[in-house]
Amino acid sequence: MTKKSTNQRNTFVRHTMAIFATGILAAAIAYLTLTPQNLDMGPNSDKLYHFIAFAALVFPCALLYARTLIWVLPAAILFGGAIELIQPYVGRGRELADFGADAVGVIIGAALGLTLRAIVARRAPKSAASVW
Repeated sequence: MTKKSTNQRNTFVRHTMAIFATGILAAAIAYLTLTPQNLDMGPNSDKLYHFIAFAALVFPCALLYARTLIWVLPAAILFGGAIELIQPYVGRGRELADFGADAVGVIIGAALGLTLRAIVARRAPKSAASVW
């Protein structure tokens, strides 16, 4: 197998893993945010959950296949907005602050993923660095 075909295969695998992980996380976020919750959380603690969930949503793409961020970032922010618009119809409350936490989570998750990606690429042997 040539170096180019190995790199192409590795890129395909990373891309597939990133999209699969993001899809699973999106499904989990949709379920958790669009089903009635009877949890007694402290005031504003749900903002932290929104932040973490949306940071986790974009992190795999930022880390494994950064080119997808051009469409994943706006899609994730729109997803957060759609969730807030739908929540009143499923017995949950709509809050602009939740949407803000989602958007900040998207930005921080992407930044963390890209930072970790750069660190891994810098520490990788020269032959493997072209994969990142």
